[in-house]
Amino acid sequence: MIEMTGIDKAFNGNVVLKGVNFSLEDGEIHALMGENGAGKSTLMKILTGIYERDAGVIKVNGQEVNFKSPKEAEALGITVIHQELNILPDLSVAENLFLGNEQTLGRTGILKTKEMNKEASRILSQLGLDIDVKTPAGQLSVGKQQIIEIAKAIETKAKVIIMDEPTAALTDREIQTLFKTIHKLQEQGVSFVYISHRMEEIFAICNRITILRDGQYVGVRVIKETTFDEIVKMMVGRELGERFPERHAEIGDVKLEVKGLTREGYCEDINFKLRKGEVLAIAGLMGAGRTEVAQAIFGYRKMAKGEIFIDGKKVKITNPLHAKKHGIGYVTEDRKSEGLVVDFSIKDNVLLTNLDKASNMGIINRTKEKSFVSDLIKKLGVRTSGPMQTAKSLSGGNQQKVVIAKWLGDEPKILILDEPTRGVDIGAKKEIYQIINNLAEQGVAILMISSELPEVIGMADRVLVMHEGKITGEVTKENMTQEKIMYYATGGDKVVQI
Repeated sequence: MIEMTGIDKAFNGNVVLKGVNFSLEDGEIHALMGENGAGKSTLMKILTGIYERDAGVIKVNGQEVNFKSPKEAEALGITVIHQELNILPDLSVAENLFLGNEQTLGRTGILKTKEMNKEASRILSQLGLDIDVKTPAGQLSVGKQQIIEIAKAIETKAKVIIMDEPTAALTDREIQTLFKTIHKLQEQGVSFVYISHRMEEIFAICNRITILRDGQYVGVRVIKETTFDEIVKMMVGRELGERFPERHAEIGDVKLEVKGLTREGYCEDINFKLRKGEVLAIAGLMGAGRTEVAQAIFGYRKMAKGEIFIDGKKVKITNPLHAKKHGIGYVTEDRKSEGLVVDFSIKDNVLLTNLDKASNMGIINRTKEKSFVSDLIKKLGVRTSGPMQTAKSLSGGNQQKVVIAKWLGDEPKILILDEPTRGVDIGAKKEIYQIINNLAEQGVAILMISSELPEVIGMADRVLVMHEGKITGEVTKENMTQEKIMYYATGGDKVVQI
């Protein structure tokens, strides 16, 4: 259906793609994988007319094409669902679905609202989504918004749907609904290009996989005829060994204790202890209250009641500055809107929490500043042209390392990591896991929130599981299984052992 051959692309002399090949068959779900910066998104932007290729040939149904805009690609049935969904929250579901393709009464410009609502209900019902199409789209969950984006593609008679990290912000239940929708459309002959860093998903839903590395085509494999290890080696050019590095940290005395933490409507009566050198994970479905607990501990959100103890002493934390002074760092869930100032350089982002480390009596010392930032870049292995490179020009994995560097420079005694590897490729994940282990070995107490169960099991010493704002279970290392964690995450018996 689609054949791309010998695709080249460079920006200001920087080669992003070189001799890349890609093909897509009718009714196929084809994974496109590679580390951050491998060129996946650039290749798809060339296919859909956002970027113009420097060299190579693109054929759709055997005919050579040269799209100048996404509209031209859509006219031939090729559409993209971006990672950041293009939903207008104040418009209704139906208005979003027909945005840009509104039905009107002749040339009057008057909308045929009843007809659009009826058609929107029909399309969404086919996809298994039974909702009132007059509802403002912003009131829906991210998973349902994702289905609306697919419905928009169907409404434009799409034959190829490109999905970029479609499950990054979905719950397990929403992911299953999305997969059912994709399979249903596949049976109707729709093809999918599926871009994701989640290896388990690729093996669960895709037929073939194309691998890119450093802007070059590495190869294509049939999913049923390959293995996890082979794909990883193709992506990173080396054996990764075990996905999760060995832990050698010694777990010490209680560093942080939380008693009766409550935020009305979000979390209730949260109690736990976190020890030096320990990685304590909080697992649960989206909306369970995990992030709200972390924000309350850090003073970013006010708790209605509860007590926090550090090294056995009760402390009062009412804002992030108090938390910082008590030795708590917080790597937030959303690095682009909360963890980084994306238009700032690496240097300026790192210094946001570390001005005292690069100054003398309140005056910035350029020598100390350069040395401080350079040491952190080297320590965390940030791949960059230099400290002055802007954060937004870095890959996702390197952006995440900069956020971590921001807090490592402050030498926290307690570090909260909220989804530390979201949107990060497999190679960078391993590096971040090693950073976490190194911190634990240095005695840092780590509270990690993660939606990826393999990550939780691979990294945590203990897991607290939350459901609807409450801790429903605790699982120790020797008893850790995905089934046990999901049992508590879906509201299993309260068996808490703290």
